[in-house]
Amino acid sequence: MEVKIGVQHAPREIVLESGQSAEEVESAVSEALSGKAPLLSLEDDHGRKVLVPSDRLAYVEIGEPTQRKVGFGAL
Repeated sequence: MEVKIGVQHAPREIVLESGQSAEEVESAVSEALSGKAPLLSLEDDHGRKVLVPSDRLAYVEIGEPTQRKVGFGAL
């Protein structure tokens, strides 16, 4: 699942591929925005954690589950 996180006062967004479901990501974001959690914490496919302070979140875009492409053919 591709997740894009916009951070206030940062020129670039954070893009990560997460193994978490859309519901898990959405609940983590809503906890962070409601003030229940001081940080938005997500884990990517490689086991690395991404932590963003809740008060710096600009937007979170939750994409479709990505399919792995196989082969070298052109689209």
